[in-house]
Amino acid sequence: MLYRRRLRSRIIFSFLLFGTLLSSLFAFSTLLLQSNLEDELIGSTLKQELDDYLVQLHKDPTLVEPFHTRIQGFITRPGDPNHSVMAQIRELSTGVHEVETPEGYFKAAVRKDDDLWAFLIYDISENQRLTDRLIWSLVAAVLVFSLLSLALGLWSSSAVMKPVTDLAERLSQLAEETPSPGLARWFPDDEVGQLAAALDAYAARVHHLVERDREFNADVSHELRTPLAVISGATELLLAQKDLSDKTKNRVLRIARAARQSTDITTALLHLVRAEQGINQDSDAQDVGKIVENLIHLHEPLLDKKPLELKIVGEDKVSVIAPESVIAVTVGNLISNAIRYTPSGEVVCTIGSGRLLVEDTGPGIPEAELSLVMNRHYRGEGITGKGSGLGLAIVQRLCELYGWSIHFENRKTGGLRAELRFFGQA
Repeated sequence: MLYRRRLRSRIIFSFLLFGTLLSSLFAFSTLLLQSNLEDELIGSTLKQELDDYLVQLHKDPTLVEPFHTRIQGFITRPGDPNHSVMAQIRELSTGVHEVETPEGYFKAAVRKDDDLWAFLIYDISENQRLTDRLIWSLVAAVLVFSLLSLALGLWSSSAVMKPVTDLAERLSQLAEETPSPGLARWFPDDEVGQLAAALDAYAARVHHLVERDREFNADVSHELRTPLAVISGATELLLAQKDLSDKTKNRVLRIARAARQSTDITTALLHLVRAEQGINQDSDAQDVGKIVENLIHLHEPLLDKKPLELKIVGEDKVSVIAPESVIAVTVGNLISNAIRYTPSGEVVCTIGSGRLLVEDTGPGIPEAELSLVMNRHYRGEGITGKGSGLGLAIVQRLCELYGWSIHFENRKTGGLRAELRFFGQA
């Protein structure tokens, strides 16, 4: 999972990184400049002093060796060791060297001619201590500037991100049921204001599309109910006639079942489109057992001579506060699929413990496809017969709307088990 890098955090981190790098670069440059200047100044001074002394010594051999508080000079000859000069310095070649000894730090200027060896030693221990203090001071300065950069980043990010945060907060308060109140009027004509104006235009288009779809679906639902009611009434009159043949009666039952399913699914889809449950505090609880009995009663005449037995097992009463049509569509899809894909055996509907189990003795579903059965237009390999693959997708959306859950698994004895659990049961 990728780390969520917020824009404000990026601004703060950028200020902190910039301040730390800039102060660190300044501290490093200061140390480098101090070290180069010190080496060049001390080295050139020692070399000049030594050269001048040797020139004077050649003119006046009786000249006494120079001696200062921090500078010492020594003259010796090759092969004539002078124990006053430390062996660590005596072995150095001609030039200016920096030497660390147990006594401290020294700069040593060495001049080795054929007849004379001259040494000029400068104690830089105090310089080294000052350099150490300078280093710690610069480290403290880097830390202080880093903290100041962090504080500046916090303040700047808050000021920079405030319009964006305000825009996000106002945007989160918008609902699709109402048009946008106008976000751009709350912001100046800058980048955030232009973004707010673009969001206003987009929200207006979305609201228009939502309203148009709602009106269309409401009109379609209203227009479909009238002919479906006429069909249902006609089938009831036909089934009331006693001289109907079995073949005609089965066909009329198919028409009645199709009209009932169309009415239920039209109502259920209207709830989905509106994202409304269609219930309130005064809504009645529906008996899931009675709905299952009605669905089984509608399916039984359609089995023809198929060797399939439909059973209902009522463990206890399950009542759900939801429109009857929604429950009928959800349960009816599970029962219809079980009957359609079970060539022989039985389909058992078990009601109790706040859930409905639909178990069949069909071929089941390959384990690799179980997680795909709820997808739109999905049909398993080798599945024959009619069907658009939308039934279970509609069931899933209805379950999400009402807070129910549905689960499929293969039975160990063969067949498929579908479990519909009503969390919002009465």
